[in-house]
Formats: sequence, C-alpha cells, structure tokens
Amino acid sequence: MTPGPTTLLVLAKEPVPGRVKTRLTPPFSPEEAAELAAASLADTLDLVLTLPARRHVLVLDGRPGPWLPPGIEVRAQAPGSLDERIAAAFAACAGPTVLIGMDTPHLTASHLAPALAPAAWDGCDAWFGPAEDGGFWALGLARPRPGLVLGVPMSRPDTGCLQRARLTGAGLAVRDLRELRDVDEAADAEHAAAEAPDGRFAATLARLTGAAALR
Repeated sequence: MTPGPTTLLVLAKEPVPGRVKTRLTPPFSPEEAAELAAASLADTLDLVLTLPARRHVLVLDGRPGPWLPPGIEVRAQAPGSLDERIAAAFAACAGPTVLIGMDTPHLTASHLAPALAPAAWDGCDAWFGPAEDGGFWALGLARPRPGLVLGVPMSRPDTGCLQRARLTGAGLAVRDLRELRDVDEAADAEHAAAEAPDGRFAATLARLTGAAALR
C-alpha cells in the first residue's frame, strides 16, 4: 500500500459503560452497549489501517484498550463540546486531513476511497460524508481550519446541512461521499450488522441478542 497525502483521524471515546452508546440502553445494558461500542471501534480501526493514508491517528477521549490494533497513532482528545473537539483535532494536523467517527462499523474502503485517492484534492477543498440522521460521518479538509467547525451545532437533525453550508459559505469546493447510517439505536445496530456480517460488531450483536433471547 502506497501512503497518500492525507492524514486519517478517528475521533472516539473509550468504550466505558454508561459513557458510550447510551441510546442503545435499553434494550441493551450499559455494559452490553459498551461491548458494541468496543467492537465498532475495533472494526473501524482495523479498516483504517488498510487505507492509504499518510498517518492513521486515533483521537481518543479516555485510555487505549485491547480493541486498539498495533500501528495506530494515539492522540488525546481536547476538552470541550463536540465542535470544539473536532476543531482541535484538525488544528493539530498539517495538510489534507479526513476525520471519521466510531459509529459506522459497516464502513468499507470504497466509502472513503474518493477522499483518499491520489487526486482527491485536485480542485477540491473539502470532502463531506452525510449521515442518514442528518449529521455527518466524515469531514475532510485540504487545509485544516478549525473555524470551519467551531460553532456548528452538533447532534441535531440539521447538523450536516449546517456544517456543509459552513464549508460552501467559506467558498470551499466541496465533494460528497456516500451517505451512511450511524449506529445510535438498536435498529441501527441491526442495519450495520447486516451490512457487515463478518465484522466484530456483527458477531458481538449476534452474541448479545442470542444471550438476551435465552434470558
């Protein structure tokens, strides 16, 4: 694999019960939701390592665990609101940078391929990956500018529209990636597992739902 010009960031939380995937509770317990989060993060990081990026960086709120594969650079997440944490992650980079989260265990190389191709930034200032819930699952900037994210309201149905409008309003040439569905609720988890049936997330969900059926 020949590294491209782009730094690939994964913004994530340590999968601690009660701190991650709280919208999966119920039907899952906080401990089970954390297991699903750990599996989602592991699948994401395993994929990231296969992608042709210049650097593969986990921007982490918390401490690394057994879900962290070798070869991933770890950087502590900045404090603050989500827009502040995303902005700080970009501010610590130089050159083209793409940021994703830990909520799409069904992510594939083809989803990110346009933004990581050798000519990805030719005539392009930003890449935007919309999420079905109105947010976004990927954001790429040819030149990291924290002000393009700061102040954008997060975790709302219009977050994606507002973020993309911030980019175009600044005069950036924006290209879109395919829309994806984040894992927030139980139905989303089932969708992700069906999209990537061979991943750790799917195996973890099958084990947990099978165990629940026996209780």
